[in-house]
Amino acid sequence: MSQKRGLSRRHFLAGAAAIAGASFVSPSTSGFIEDPVVDSVDQKGNAVSRERVPWKAVPFPLKQVRLLPGPFLAGQERNQVYLHSLPDDRLLHSFRLTSGLSSSAQPFGGWEAPDSELRGHFCGGHYLSAVALAYAGTGDGDLKKKGDALVAALAQCQDANKNGYLSAFPAEFFDRLRERVRVWAPFYTIHKIMAGLLDMYVHTGNAQALDVVERMAGWVDSYTARLSYEHMQRVLETEYGGMGEVLANLYAGTGKDNYMVVARRFDKQAFFDPLAEHRDELRGLHANTHIPQVIAAARLYELTRETRYRDIAQYFWDEIHDQRSYANGGTSNGERWLTDAGKLSKELGPSTTEDCCAYNMLKLTRHLFGWSPDARYMDYYERTLFNHRLGTMDPETGTTMYYYPQGVKLWKTYAIPTDSFWCCSGTGVEEFAKFNDTIYFHDANSVYVNLSIASEVSWPEKGLKLQQQTDFPRQQGTKLTVLAPHGSQVAIHLRIPYWARSGSVKVNGQALPAFASPSSYLTLRGPWKNGDTIELNLPMSLHTWRMPDDDSVQAPMYGPLVLAAKYDNAPKERWYGETGPFEKDESGTAPLPGANGELENPATWIEAALSNDSLTFTAKGLGGEVPLVPISSILHERYDVYWKLPTQTGARRS
Repeated sequence: MSQKRGLSRRHFLAGAAAIAGASFVSPSTSGFIEDPVVDSVDQKGNAVSRERVPWKAVPFPLKQVRLLPGPFLAGQERNQVYLHSLPDDRLLHSFRLTSGLSSSAQPFGGWEAPDSELRGHFCGGHYLSAVALAYAGTGDGDLKKKGDALVAALAQCQDANKNGYLSAFPAEFFDRLRERVRVWAPFYTIHKIMAGLLDMYVHTGNAQALDVVERMAGWVDSYTARLSYEHMQRVLETEYGGMGEVLANLYAGTGKDNYMVVARRFDKQAFFDPLAEHRDELRGLHANTHIPQVIAAARLYELTRETRYRDIAQYFWDEIHDQRSYANGGTSNGERWLTDAGKLSKELGPSTTEDCCAYNMLKLTRHLFGWSPDARYMDYYERTLFNHRLGTMDPETGTTMYYYPQGVKLWKTYAIPTDSFWCCSGTGVEEFAKFNDTIYFHDANSVYVNLSIASEVSWPEKGLKLQQQTDFPRQQGTKLTVLAPHGSQVAIHLRIPYWARSGSVKVNGQALPAFASPSSYLTLRGPWKNGDTIELNLPMSLHTWRMPDDDSVQAPMYGPLVLAAKYDNAPKERWYGETGPFEKDESGTAPLPGANGELENPATWIEAALSNDSLTFTAKGLGGEVPLVPISSILHERYDVYWKLPTQTGARRS
């Protein structure tokens, strides 16, 4: 068992994988393309990689991508304001008391309250990840200082515990876990704290954070090593988050083999075995308990080349995408998969599409795209990002949602800034901190432009910067400007989305005679000169997203956008939830609104406004005409997503 570190932070950054949603930090920071993650150096000082399955395309480091004015930048900036607003002493309160240190701070409420068994998951975990990602993505130095101060204080708490343990709840919770006495999810919280600390090291260079997380890993090793395989499998019946993933990342970055041994202890065979054999036995399972386990499987495949792990990840993604996803890209109902595969038409109501599930499915998607840069992965990513993630924040408070209801005349319920701290509050602050992480990927000699988001990316090794100017989706396309003072030979891959029925591209104002089919990449090759422009035109059209088990249940879409029927405001007291977003009225399970139209032709029941720039439409319902708007633009109003159309004999699926 190797205990050599032999690593600089530069080497760790070269391929830190799947950390807090960042998946890979681009190997371009150190020049390693084929095998980005390094764990040691040879006798000549050359980096040695532990990656066994190198990605064919990798994302640029967050520090090399900056958002430009638009809805994503606005959300990123509001998120930073919220992160700054949370005082360090309040974030640390339960950690200090648990470690026997004094604290006079006012405790937070909700899931971070002193009597919550999940306390610490946000304050010591998600928060640190969000701070690290926000610093990397924006350069916010003051936020980094807050993160550094938190790491130092958490190290003091760990020192007081004297055994590597670090949490905001006592270690006795793990006694209950071992004895199978009811306890919420202690390893879930430990994972969040470890991931937050690792993010602080990878994205901000905080070396103390790495020391703290390694000591935590040592405690986890000691705890799990004492359990038999059968006993550990029983322990894994309680939610444990991404423990396998964070330990695998720690192994890949430090070169300490024992971290991989511990990571494999978190393989839950009752879940993995059916997936490896391509059997969907997801019915009844808690959705977001299991998606992080699949992310861990993807990471373990990359580090071991064991195809069983790949099969688990690929089959799971296919099943969720094809059989268990709603129009907005989300999955789950009441936090679970309640039905057999493909049975979703009766699964509408106030508790659909938990936000954490969408966050983690996007993380998993990045892995699969890295293995095989297929446009269909980014088609899913775009649909989920624009319809499920972007519209989850209330700009008044900077807080996000728990569920994204897909029912009848429902509404969005946001967290209270200091009295909620749900799991989805945590993934929310992470998501809004890293909107720039997937817009661009690259391989050795080309750039993938995956998303139409106003931004710019720098590739200093190639002497290249790409600036993307767009008001997408109000603007039906995007414009790229090449900034390369000495010219560039880099190829540029433009994603042509699944919804594009037509399109065109101009280079320096001249239309090109060729285009590409939907759900593919159009490749433009250099040489490029400084100031060259690329204009991609992607006309949008109306179409619908249909339930896999009932073609007559449809959600209207325009290009990548889910269009929701917009009604009056929900009562203000229902906009926020102190303990959970669970108090909804029964209207969410009422019969779906009916539409006067043809099953195969959305234009027969959806009408565009005079100007497409407004993104406003009208649905011809049985009860009259109703305005339709992008679901992400709705804040406090009641809305519908799905409609019931009259069935037709011999109807054809599109």
